[in-house]
Amino acid sequence: VQLQASGGGLVQAGGSLRLSCAASGRTLSTYVMGWFRQASGKEREFVGVIDWSGCSTTYADSVKGRFTISRDNAKRTVYLQMNSLKPEDTAAYYCATGPRYSITRYDYDYWGQGTQVTVSS
Repeated sequence: VQLQASGGGLVQAGGSLRLSCAASGRTLSTYVMGWFRQASGKEREFVGVIDWSGCSTTYADSVKGRFTISRDNAKRTVYLQMNSLKPEDTAAYYCATGPRYSITRYDYDYWGQGTQVTVSS
């Protein structure tokens, strides 16, 4: 499985971005998709996860109510809609996939390359 994340960029605080994660090499319809982020000098942290059906999502407290994950299995793509962005959201964002619905990065088998999000104050 190859994951390609895109959509990052520079945005002002309060703005929005939508990240995409396109998959190739294998169907994702039965797999969990997660988003993580890593700020410079910090550990990679959980952002959110969506189950295979798209009916169940879980978010980190820091993004709850501002970020939304969705997926289109026909397009093999998962999205992370980020609204009301804050400077502390600045990080490289990674998508990942695995068989287990989890907030732990170690439960994910395949990772995208990351896309940088920078939020200016």
